Amino acid sequence: MTNLILFVNAFLSYLLVFVLIVALVIVACIIGVKWRKRKDAKAAAGDETDAVGTNTTA
Repeated sequence: MTNLILFVNAFLSYLLVFVLIVALVIVACIIGVKWRKRKDAKAAAGDETDAVGTNTTA
């Protein structure tokens, strides 16, 4: 019986670590998508000013 309790304890510990890692990956993906969309929007705004000729970045 003691071995079963130790096994369940270890299993739940690793399960908790796994869930925390998955949650961190999901949060990182959401932040990455948000930053990429912001960068793309900023680049699109920069391209529009290039067409007008006011922005002369190399």
